[in-house]
Amino acid sequence: MSSDIEIRLAEIDDLAAIFHLGEKVFTPQEVSNLYRTWDEYEVTGLFNSEPDHLLVAKVDGCVVGFAMGTTIEKSRSAWSYGHLLWLGIDPDYARMGAGSMLFDRFREIMKDRGVRMLLVDTQADNAAAISFFQRKGFENPTDHIYMTLNLQKED
Repeated sequence: MSSDIEIRLAEIDDLAAIFHLGEKVFTPQEVSNLYRTWDEYEVTGLFNSEPDHLLVAKVDGCVVGFAMGTTIEKSRSAWSYGHLLWLGIDPDYARMGAGSMLFDRFREIMKDRGVRMLLVDTQADNAAAISFFQRKGFENPTDHIYMTLNLQKED
């Protein structure tokens, strides 16, 4: 099936499909701490600022997956970092190689830009994502604590 999947840089006409697929994939039931940050500005902002780090997977002309990332330069450091911010695959196309192909292309782009280390994050209980990234060579998973404060309750 992977031979039928096209991986390429996203174009402006792909943005709506990327956004709607993200709404489908990043639901509050699945990834409660990420859902609040998934919005159209996440997609359009990254497309406008770093279009070379926004990839789509297409099958028969339809977006079935995407990868979105950024680079991080730290002052007083020779290292530059790549951060894979979002990797989303339509559930109907899961386990067909699109996620792996998107990640591999993203890694190539980062390496070509001189990035020395890639970063990803996911929820600590997302065993499928952790397993995927470990198969891709990531190490040292660390739990993160996310806390919220609802300011409207203070009124």
